[in-house]
Amino acid sequence: MRKYLLIGVSAFVLGAGTMAYVSPIAQATNATKGETYKMLELFGDVLQTVDTQYVSEVDNKKLIEAALDGMLTSLDPHSGYLSPDSFEDMNDTTHGEYGGLGIEVTSEDGVVKVISPMDGTPAARAGIQAGDYITAVNGQSVLGLTVNEAVKQMRGAAGEGVTLTIARDKTDPFDVKLVREVIKPKAAIARMEGDYGYVRLPGFTEKSTDALSASITDLKAKNPKMKGLILDLRNNPGGLLDQARGVADLFLDGGEVVSQRGRDKRDIQRLNATPGDLLNGLPMVVLINQGSASAAEIVAGALQDRHRAELVGITSFGKGSVQTVIPLRGGADGAVKLTTARYFTPSGRSIQKTGIEPDLEVAQTKDQAQDIANRVWFSEASFKNALNADEGKTRQGVHTPAEAPPPGFDEKKGDFQLERGLAVLKAGSVEAVPKLPKPQAKIAEVTAKAAAAAAGKGPAVEKK
Repeated sequence: MRKYLLIGVSAFVLGAGTMAYVSPIAQATNATKGETYKMLELFGDVLQTVDTQYVSEVDNKKLIEAALDGMLTSLDPHSGYLSPDSFEDMNDTTHGEYGGLGIEVTSEDGVVKVISPMDGTPAARAGIQAGDYITAVNGQSVLGLTVNEAVKQMRGAAGEGVTLTIARDKTDPFDVKLVREVIKPKAAIARMEGDYGYVRLPGFTEKSTDALSASITDLKAKNPKMKGLILDLRNNPGGLLDQARGVADLFLDGGEVVSQRGRDKRDIQRLNATPGDLLNGLPMVVLINQGSASAAEIVAGALQDRHRAELVGITSFGKGSVQTVIPLRGGADGAVKLTTARYFTPSGRSIQKTGIEPDLEVAQTKDQAQDIANRVWFSEASFKNALNADEGKTRQGVHTPAEAPPPGFDEKKGDFQLERGLAVLKAGSVEAVPKLPKPQAKIAEVTAKAAAAAAGKGPAVEKK
């Protein structure tokens, strides 16, 4: 449609000397452009006013970069402007090595919020959790800063100390002291769990598919009687789309992995797997949780839809959009990170806001089970300007999860979700595995009343 309109406008310009009629389309286009130029002129006026009358001298370059980022982040939480330095940092991250603390963060109402700590990093070792707010770095508030500005404060030379002030639900703010390291996210971690292989994928960098393939090949060579595989995608914040396709391709014998749909609904790009299954059909279980996002959800959704694996854990984060990084002047002026498409699983599911629900819902701890029953977890749906979910589709609210560690289970030494994943493999399916008694977690009374009132099943809850 856009190409057609462009041709029409060109034809009118060439015949302007003999044609007085202006079409409604041309009038609308000119009016829109006029309004845009007026607003750009307003921007220049505001910038000049700040430059000449603000209480102290300002850096116009920083002001304009902040304005660009503000414009883009107003679209959705994942679009934004990357300064040249931020663009370079992003390239370091996707290449799989950079300096810092090892935290995947985003911004919510001007506050930096943790999506997930990365395995084996200072943040993970210090116990930083998904959903934590970072309010200050070395005693300096980061409230109101962009994500890029806050991340820049957290990064620094390896070996230097840094103190983060953390705000966490149900606790008073507290400080965490960390030492910066050169972050080298492990591309894959592999071992045997009895007769079954276990592979953890912490993220999706340029090395992920090759590293995962090598790890599984090595497991099979050393354990030729391996009976199945656990793929652990918990707290995996995602990464590169092509690596998501590559990882899913290792286990799928051809067919669709994911599709992308942009502004034009007719423009659908499908990414397919190639023939061949690295496991030759061995059964699989994929572990997911609230920190599994983006590329991790693409892989989990593809394997679930294609009936190649069953999912164990809790509902994933719910980021169902694709961002394209568009360098400006080859990166000399930074880059625009822009949401250009939504992605859909092979069955046509969009998990935007709603996340991927596991085949067997398992809380990792008794406290987590109680949290699920008491409050809505931090997820993509938490952002006020997140892209809309499928029409009529909402994320599951507070509820008692199907399973949680029974009395006597050592939560500090044991991994309950992994144990249940292994039980599913041994039983042959989620349907066949013996179920545990439902947890004793109770939905908070006020929350339950509010939910009932919202559904029209009871009186509204009075706020005091």
